[in-house]
Amino acid sequence: MVERVPPPSAQPRSRLRILLASGAAALALTAGAVVPGVPLGAAPQQAQAADSGKTLTVAVAQSIDSLSPFLAQKLLSTSVSRLMYDFLTNYDPKDNHAVPGLATKWEPSADKLTWTYTIRSNSKWSDGEQATAEDAAWTFNKMMTDEAAAQANGSFVTNFKKVTAPSPTQLVIELKEPQATMAALDVPIVPKHVWEKVKDFSKFNNDKDFPVVGNGPFVLSDYKVDQYVKLKANKDFWRGKPKFDELVFKTYKDQDAAVAALRKGEVSFVAGSPALTPAQAASLKGDANIKVNEGPGRRFFALATNPGAQTKDGKKFGNGNEALLDQKVRQALFLSIDRKTIIDKVFQGHAVEGQGYIPPRFSEYAWQPSSGQSLAYDPAKAGKLLDQAGYALKDGKRVGKDGKALDLRILCHATDPNDKAIGKYLKEWWGKLGVGLKVECLDDVSVPWYAGEYDLAFDGWSVNPDPDFVLGIHTCAALPLKAKASAATDNFICDKKYDELYKKQLAEYDTTKRADLVGQMQSWLYDSGYMSVIAYPNAVEAYRTDQIKSITTMPEAAGNIYGQDGYWSWWSAVPADSDGASGDNDSGSSSTGIVIGIVVAVVVLAGGGFLLSRRRRTTADERE
Repeated sequence: MVERVPPPSAQPRSRLRILLASGAAALALTAGAVVPGVPLGAAPQQAQAADSGKTLTVAVAQSIDSLSPFLAQKLLSTSVSRLMYDFLTNYDPKDNHAVPGLATKWEPSADKLTWTYTIRSNSKWSDGEQATAEDAAWTFNKMMTDEAAAQANGSFVTNFKKVTAPSPTQLVIELKEPQATMAALDVPIVPKHVWEKVKDFSKFNNDKDFPVVGNGPFVLSDYKVDQYVKLKANKDFWRGKPKFDELVFKTYKDQDAAVAALRKGEVSFVAGSPALTPAQAASLKGDANIKVNEGPGRRFFALATNPGAQTKDGKKFGNGNEALLDQKVRQALFLSIDRKTIIDKVFQGHAVEGQGYIPPRFSEYAWQPSSGQSLAYDPAKAGKLLDQAGYALKDGKRVGKDGKALDLRILCHATDPNDKAIGKYLKEWWGKLGVGLKVECLDDVSVPWYAGEYDLAFDGWSVNPDPDFVLGIHTCAALPLKAKASAATDNFICDKKYDELYKKQLAEYDTTKRADLVGQMQSWLYDSGYMSVIAYPNAVEAYRTDQIKSITTMPEAAGNIYGQDGYWSWWSAVPADSDGASGDNDSGSSSTGIVIGIVVAVVVLAGGGFLLSRRRRTTADERE
């Protein structure tokens, strides 16, 4: 659904209420957080050398939108960026608290308006050049001054006043106002000496010259559109070399074909689109060489309405049905959705009924409507709202005052079986209400989405440990500069009250107060009727145990493998015939290989829920 899931863009909640993205956590880390398995200030332990020629092949249903970290928004694309480039900080796979990445420590000034990061001296770009604070400063400054470079992650820098690199190991960021995400700047840092040669960031997709220079655990070595993405293990990665020599993401437009490939041993892992269907998962559980992993999802599955596509300067475009500009109409549609039936019949119990915008996996910021506020299944009430909105029922059809029947369109991902199945239910339920519905299933829904040429769409995002990003996609600042242009916005929402709440939560360091503000934002979104969260699907995926001995889930106790906030899964994966014990790369933090199917509600690891919202929406194809 749109990574428009990055959509996203794997997040556990720790019992330790870690203020990962809230500046408070960062404050606690000013002395420098310890890297899992690598004592701060000490040389990192090198991973045991992988056996020659070991390849881990991952079957994916999603296509790459861009390999440029400045443009990438789909979950697969942003996941690849995480493997190619280091971020200032990373997230511990056990509980999601902030741990060092390219930065070994970070600390704020007394007024929290200046943040100083110490950049590690043992990170090199794959072409041999040293990675320095200047690379980070250049990355952020480019995003601050070039609209095209800010397309994917611009919300992180809008509050930046100045970014400098006084020395190769010191990065200084000055803010306009306090910002609670300074330990959660989910931005890939790129090599200045390579990217400063790029002339037009809006057109550069980083997919022509291989290998692509990076400093992450893997180096991008080859790419074919809608076929595969190949990455080689980075032997010089500061945290240690991955145990697999090569990682391949292979595209399968047909999910059943991907499952068949796993069964035949042609691929090592299947992620689904983004999850396996209940039938597929059940069929694989009987195979002795296949392990099915199921954990609480970091995604939400939703319906989004077109509130009227517009640019930042207020120019309208697109052809969304004007009936949806009426809150009563929007709420009537959502009152006619039987979520329990969808959970039972479509997801077959592998999901939790949707309520607030943030999944229960992130308990710190999860929200529920009050009993009087809830838009629970109530067709009779829905009919009354349509009557009040001026859409009378005549001969079984809702007709407006202009005499036109209320007929709507909904964008559907052709590769997602859930979209198609739920589309049939909506057509039936809304038909009984007198509303017509055409389900338009496309391989790439982003084209009509960005053009504003839709009425509703199946939507969804992968939420990260801090809620800022996934909330920011509904601000006025996220709107496109011009009609039909790609932008950070999810579905063109722009409201002054919502923007004010967003600004307040961004500047709030107190976790409890920030959670209250985030709750108010979710309440506003819920009441507006612009979006309706239908479900929080479990992460359901599978891998071959005769190819992969162990692999880290996130959270380790019971989480997902594909689409994590970090690179732990693929970096930690141990080949089945390897002599190395699980977790050799990173003694103590990584691979547990635990694959547990637990009901989401049980694994609400209380405490640090941080939806680092590495955006990915399920509409434009699951934007991370």
